[in-house]
Amino acid sequence: MNPSSALLQVEDLHVSYGPAEVVRGVSFAVGEGRALALIGESGSGKSTIARAVLRLLGSRRARVDGSITVRGREITGLREREFLPLRGRVLGFVPQDPGSSLNPVRSIGAQALEAAALVPGTRSRAQREALVVSALERVGLPEPQRIADSFPHQLSGGQLQRVLIALAILPGPRLLVADEPTSALDVTVQEQILDLLDELRRELGIGVLLITHDLAVAAARADEVVVLQDGSIQEAGPTDSVFTAPRSPYTRALQADVPGLNPDRFAGLRAERDERHPAAGADLQVDVRGISRTFRTREREVRALADVSFTIPRGRTHALVGESGSGKSTAARALLGLETMDAGTLDVGGVEVDPSDPRALRELRRHLQIVHQNPFTSLDPRFTVGRIVREPLDLYRVGDRAAREERAAWALEAVRLPERLRDRRPGALSGGQRQRVAIARALALQPDVLVLDEPTSALDVTVQAGILEVLATLQRDLGLTYLFISHDLGVVRQFADTLTVLRRGEVVESGSVEEVFAVPREEYTRALISSIPAREGVGASA
Repeated sequence: MNPSSALLQVEDLHVSYGPAEVVRGVSFAVGEGRALALIGESGSGKSTIARAVLRLLGSRRARVDGSITVRGREITGLREREFLPLRGRVLGFVPQDPGSSLNPVRSIGAQALEAAALVPGTRSRAQREALVVSALERVGLPEPQRIADSFPHQLSGGQLQRVLIALAILPGPRLLVADEPTSALDVTVQEQILDLLDELRRELGIGVLLITHDLAVAAARADEVVVLQDGSIQEAGPTDSVFTAPRSPYTRALQADVPGLNPDRFAGLRAERDERHPAAGADLQVDVRGISRTFRTREREVRALADVSFTIPRGRTHALVGESGSGKSTAARALLGLETMDAGTLDVGGVEVDPSDPRALRELRRHLQIVHQNPFTSLDPRFTVGRIVREPLDLYRVGDRAAREERAAWALEAVRLPERLRDRRPGALSGGQRQRVAIARALALQPDVLVLDEPTSALDVTVQAGILEVLATLQRDLGLTYLFISHDLGVVRQFADTLTVLRRGEVVESGSVEEVFAVPREEYTRALISSIPAREGVGASA
């Protein structure tokens, strides 16, 4: 690309925090109406580069060398008051987490007025309010005035992300920096947000710098990609070229870990499992029959589950899939005895789950354990890794102290966590390491069933692939039964044997993963499957 025609030109960028250099010699350009994706694992330097472009690093902490030009104007040497007119009007920013980006005690409209104030010629409040409503409507939000009058907690995650995009485009920027804009969203909502960004690029000529760890999103949505590792470029170029014939081993490894591009990633482990435990699939380990649950408030009733049934054969994996609010987590809580059902029964290992019987529930939970979505909140920050994993054994008084220590060591080894981490606390671990600790803790009692509640949704694709491989290996070796809760159908296709699709508490479709993905009967299932990000033909040569 001709540097003079680029909206954003980055050349030989270096960023250091004290003696630590975290970005090394990075160069790229983004043109009008084009999308460039910065991809890589956590710590690769993606967000640091974005913040360097937006001048959000903090001059006292970070040293920036190299050249960053916006519409031909060098910005690295500008004073803050000189750069301020560019922020919002030329450079727009869509952050990752609406929950921490929006003020919870102010309405959406009140916060949007600040963005409207950046638009030249809008002096009256009425003009600004009209611009706010127009921007909310522009990003596809129904009833934009109601959205403007709402507070953040009254909107869904997808609506909040659209609000952030509306606030970013309201002043009319030429370039949007989108930092993981869909990482926490359901697959259908993710597709809608990405469609919206594509539409804005086409209609308004906005350039997009997309920060993502999801290679499938980059493959499907970006014109060009820059692959980063440890702050350095491993590969860069047109998306088709990079993904069809990746040159660097790192890019090939990343691509191999993307669920949407590699549906047969764990087929070998599952085949070995079936050989080792051929009869296991004939017996039911979990039997859920006709469960229903309605939550009642003063204002209304919310039907969380309506006559939901599914079974899980021993030693196999069943997935519950659907968007937020579909009833997945309510069904899991019912299986764990944490919710009382209005109707229906749940059996685990031939024993009915009875939430009113504490003694029976205690015995049930020796054989049924859960791995939560966010290990940082489910692990006690005061305890060491060794104590966290040993704690269930202490609570159930399994053997003597030496036996419990031995069992805890076995569990940590089973999840491939190094012995040197045993005396660390959760705050000193990475996200993937914490999730391995959570799995080891669940394994310590040697349960028959694990409930896996979105266990990889917050992880990079490489870390996610490592966790899934651990789980698939454990099932092969130990014959464990899994209830796998996920909104990521790419992961479900890789990992599960059977699935149940839920929508608003009702079963839409169920069957083997192979059959449902090959010939989905219902329109809703087809919409979910079509939302899996992938680029046609990508991955075949990897």
